[in-house]
Amino acid sequence: MAVSDVFAAFQTVLENVAGMFAYDPEAPMLFSSGLFWILFMVFLPVYALLKGSRWKMVVFVVCFSLYFYYKSSGWFFLMLIGTSMIDWTLSHVIFRLSRRWIRLMVMWLSIGISLSILGYFKYANFFLWNWNLMVEGNFQPLDVILPVGISFYTFQSISYVVDVYKGRIKPTSNWLDYLFFLSFFPALVAGPIVRADYFLPQLERNEPATRDNIWGGLWLVIVGIVKKALIADYIAQYNDLIFNDPSLYTGVQTLMGVLGYTMQIYCDFSGYSDMAIGIALIMGFKLGLNFDSPYQSRNLTEFWRRWHISLSSWLRDYVYIPLGGNRKGTLRTYVNNFLTMLIGGLWHGAAWKFIFWGAMHGVGLAVHKACRPWLSKVPDNFLTSFLGWLLTFVYVSLLWVFFRAADFESSLLIIRNIFIDFDWWQIPQFFDARPEWCIMMIALVVFHFVPQAWADRVQLLFVRMNWGLKLIVFLVAVQLVIEFMSEEVAPFIYFQF
Repeated sequence: MAVSDVFAAFQTVLENVAGMFAYDPEAPMLFSSGLFWILFMVFLPVYALLKGSRWKMVVFVVCFSLYFYYKSSGWFFLMLIGTSMIDWTLSHVIFRLSRRWIRLMVMWLSIGISLSILGYFKYANFFLWNWNLMVEGNFQPLDVILPVGISFYTFQSISYVVDVYKGRIKPTSNWLDYLFFLSFFPALVAGPIVRADYFLPQLERNEPATRDNIWGGLWLVIVGIVKKALIADYIAQYNDLIFNDPSLYTGVQTLMGVLGYTMQIYCDFSGYSDMAIGIALIMGFKLGLNFDSPYQSRNLTEFWRRWHISLSSWLRDYVYIPLGGNRKGTLRTYVNNFLTMLIGGLWHGAAWKFIFWGAMHGVGLAVHKACRPWLSKVPDNFLTSFLGWLLTFVYVSLLWVFFRAADFESSLLIIRNIFIDFDWWQIPQFFDARPEWCIMMIALVVFHFVPQAWADRVQLLFVRMNWGLKLIVFLVAVQLVIEFMSEEVAPFIYFQF
């Protein structure tokens, strides 16, 4: 082999290695991508070796987390570092001050900085567009790129500062610990939204992961990959057809697309949460439950106790309760519910459809609370439970239409197709045309209603298996993903938030 050929091969290797460390906006790093798992397999043994030295472990994980965020969102990782510096500094100022009104001012300064950054990147074009409609001007959108995960880590930073102000926690003694908390890569780009009072004590203890943690975490990772890369991405192929051009489809086809998206968004987001919680558990950290079979809910209040638990509890503790919660009369309780969900809708996206989605959930919660005196007199039996479940599921599913559709016009067209152009006799035809899709949906519904105790037993069974059976389970899951996966791994739905 000529020297030039050796040099060319060496140069190719260097370029490939450099490509692993460079940010590619067309291929951000995902938990479901092969590159992440290659890097995580390298990360894990080094992490295990450094775990005994808390300081070295913190430095190593922070570096990996920042690299992970760079691969997900480019140079915006520098903004994350800047945000952590500001919040950590101001939290110490709040902690050391004695006058309440000055502490309150500093807290609001920190919150204002965090919300200003979030507002610019996420809502600047939305507000400018609406202002343009009012003044009939010539609006040119700003060239703003939304950093991945900014909504999640902004809420974490706000809760940290508020908790320091209220005396629930003390600020971390060093900035690096706080950066570890804010940038922890399993939860960085799409949650769960982790509370400082829950996470920081774990960091302080620095306990090694137990055998049950490691294998239980691996089980959650497998379940998450199956939910996301197998189920969500597969059923999304049909759902996208319906939502991209709803005028082409019948009522039955449209209904299946709506039901498909209802399950898709659950599998996609809960699958990510399972992977995040599982990876953290393998590292010896607990992030808490984020989904608890939400489509089992028999009313909207129960739904929000089961769906995206970290966000709904955050909104309760840092928006609903500060607004007055249920302490200032019935009418004010309804208003507070409505405003909280309105903010929740706006958090999800800078568009009127998200605001409408949040507002209608607020209305639904208020209606449920208003009907509680009457509902308490209704017999609690199978029929009433089924009707409560059906009403809740239909309401949630129809609101997902506004969440997913391109605009209000498309949303209304989809709903109109379901109720106006529906023919029951087309259901067998649909099953004949898409048997795999239907079987997957039926299996998903059945598994969703499996009692949590059963799921816990399956996880425990996996933990107690010998390594050979664990390997077989893992390979079967990988084979199923390969068999049903689309041409490329789709981004997680909540990456855009």
